[in-house]
Amino acid sequence: MLSFLCLCPRTHRTHLMHYLTMNNDFEGKFSESCSVVVGRVFVHEWAHLRWGVFDEYNSLSPFYIANSGDVESTRCPVGLTGVYMKEQCKGNKCQCQRDQNTGLYEDGCVFVPDKKVASKQSIMYLQAIPSVSEFCDAQSHNTEAPNLQNRMCNYRSTWDVIMNSTDIKTTPAITDAYIPEPNITLHQVSDRVVTLVSDVSGSMGASDRDLRLIQAAEVFIMQIVEDGSFVGLVEFHSSATIISNLVQIFTEEQRKQLSRLLVRKANGGTNICDGIRKGFEVNKGTRDKTTYGTEIVLLSDGEDSNFPRTCYNEIINSGAIIHVIALGESAAAALEEIATKTGGLKFFATDSFDATGLIDAFSSIPSGSGDISKQSIQLESSAATISSGNCLNGTVFIDNTVGNDTFFLVTWQSAVPIINLEDPNGKLYKAADFTSDSATKSSRLQIPGTAERGPWQYSLCNSLSSSQAMGITVTSKAVDENVPPVVVNAHMNQDTIAYPNPIVVYASVSQGLLPVVNVKVTAIIEAVNGKSETLELLDNGAGPDIAKNDGIYSKYFTSFSVNGRYNLKVRVQSSQKNARLVLHRNRALYIPGYIEDGVVTMNPPRPVIDEEQLVVDTFSRTASGGSFVISDVPVQLPTDIYQPERITDLEAQIVDESIVLSWTATGDELDQGTATSYDLRMSLNPKDLRENFDESTQVNISSISPQEAGNIETFSCVPENVVIENGTILFLALVAVDKADKRSDVSNIAQAALVIPPPPAPTTGPSKDTSDGLNITTVTLLVCSSVIIICIIISITTCVISCQRKNKNPELRV
Repeated sequence: MLSFLCLCPRTHRTHLMHYLTMNNDFEGKFSESCSVVVGRVFVHEWAHLRWGVFDEYNSLSPFYIANSGDVESTRCPVGLTGVYMKEQCKGNKCQCQRDQNTGLYEDGCVFVPDKKVASKQSIMYLQAIPSVSEFCDAQSHNTEAPNLQNRMCNYRSTWDVIMNSTDIKTTPAITDAYIPEPNITLHQVSDRVVTLVSDVSGSMGASDRDLRLIQAAEVFIMQIVEDGSFVGLVEFHSSATIISNLVQIFTEEQRKQLSRLLVRKANGGTNICDGIRKGFEVNKGTRDKTTYGTEIVLLSDGEDSNFPRTCYNEIINSGAIIHVIALGESAAAALEEIATKTGGLKFFATDSFDATGLIDAFSSIPSGSGDISKQSIQLESSAATISSGNCLNGTVFIDNTVGNDTFFLVTWQSAVPIINLEDPNGKLYKAADFTSDSATKSSRLQIPGTAERGPWQYSLCNSLSSSQAMGITVTSKAVDENVPPVVVNAHMNQDTIAYPNPIVVYASVSQGLLPVVNVKVTAIIEAVNGKSETLELLDNGAGPDIAKNDGIYSKYFTSFSVNGRYNLKVRVQSSQKNARLVLHRNRALYIPGYIEDGVVTMNPPRPVIDEEQLVVDTFSRTASGGSFVISDVPVQLPTDIYQPERITDLEAQIVDESIVLSWTATGDELDQGTATSYDLRMSLNPKDLRENFDESTQVNISSISPQEAGNIETFSCVPENVVIENGTILFLALVAVDKADKRSDVSNIAQAALVIPPPPAPTTGPSKDTSDGLNITTVTLLVCSSVIIICIIISITTCVISCQRKNKNPELRV
């Protein structure tokens, strides 16, 4: 992530191929090589991912009323030539009409650009036009357009954002025209090679860490590692030992044999470097004899003053990926650094036995091959300390995308609980149906074939006279390799942060490349002291959530209790038939057509998607989002640290003689709690609101009591000293104020416009005619002349002459 004002941490690299695919239809239309078009699309998406700029078009608001009163297409720059016309039309029905209520062009109208447009801008708008090769800068930027670039970047141009990025600021200026050739590295997918390097030092005996390590490592071996993978085992304390050289896994028996090698032990000191070296030695056991591209899963709970100093160069030069799991509060501080340097994942698990952090961590280390059909998906992960006679109850949904290799794992602290598991057809599984192991204190059930689709009810009851911790983890694989399962990926905007800077928690829910919306997403954040905080993540386009209904759910986290590591876990639950797939609204722009030498050529329309195909089956998912580290948290936490979060979705319209506003309520502390009041301002010029908000005309909004953050606010008013009539264009902006009189940043600027278009022109006659037929005036003159001539002839010769005429109506052309 880059550290400048307008940065998008939300766009996913996996979307890039989807964007490129969506533009393939357009490539041949301009008789331009595919590589050149895709190159500009690549730059368009690279600008999203690397520099955090946004699209300069808006599929939800394709048109707007400019200050001049004209209707303009949402674009940058504004002076591009083209025509407005209906995307699907024939003959005289292609002309766009303006809606009498909004003044904008009616639905179905599009802007068709001229292929030979003189402008070189902008890659964030018309990246498929041959002449486009630049970004909009300060001179060409369209500050009036209602697009994400203006809304999220405070009306700055894309080029301004890019020029203030770390990339540009830290790169020496090129003094000549020489452009260095890029270095391209091609990575080929090979069999996975992974070695578990486990800490068995004396401190692992505390808090049953050694037991929980075996439980979690067994899940990794039995359920997570993909078939065909090479797996090795290493353990270390003061020195390291190879427990198993690489074994290529194809059968369940091979998995069981490796699992049996996991034995509880805890003695000696901590030598992490020696453990890593032994892991490298094991990973060289393939025919390639190299560690490059191999993986190490490193778990440690102790401090090591020599780590990573004595093996740092070996680690960096190995080319291996090292995933780290820090267990307990004393794990070496440098673990995360090694994971970052090698491209590995970072996890943290507390010493709480009634938490599943360690199992969640091992379950979240899939292969990097990208073949999701072979990876285990975690459907449920829950644990609690249950008192005598009480039960841990819940429901797991097997949806239509998963069901193969389904495992139910029950863990306990003292004794096997009473297990009742009921499938959707009413079949009951009890503890006797599970395979229990008193050494690892776990019971496992594998459902043969494909698990029944629907809700699975579980109940784990404590029959002991005292309380005990127990938990359940459920994993499954895709039922069809051609149908991607629904997945959830969680992460933070930063993994190392100093108080009081807030953390933004993200969870993306998707099926294949399509986002999933209308689901409940809950984040559980656990501190090193075991204290946890629950947040509901929202996809409402407010607060830290950049875009509404894009399948990415967000929330600020500010409840820091102590310094040190925190772990993130996300739970996703859908309601019956509410969850839906959505198409990406803002992607590389699909050009509806183009003009070349005055001729309009329309591209094929995008295929219509059946709404029923977008319905997602009821599902449940859990996932670990890794760990992050907080520093500088004071012993005595101050109150009211944060200002209200900026409002970014203010909308306005004129209804009768009133201005009606709507927006999503912000909070007292960023996006949490309830603000105290609002400050609403109005101006005839949007620049005044941007640059001098406090001096703009204030609108009395004291009658509204702010709602809790996330709710929709509405407010209507009749502005004083302003006559609302045809041609009225007003601009409004909002600031939220909290109980400590802290003020949010100025909201996005909303436009309220009353522009009543003139009645549509008649379309029965042509504006221009070049056909060989006769127009109406000519026909009329001919008819009158003929009648006069006939009368004269009759009066003179008394002869009856029959005259036939042929009237050919002219063709209407647009």
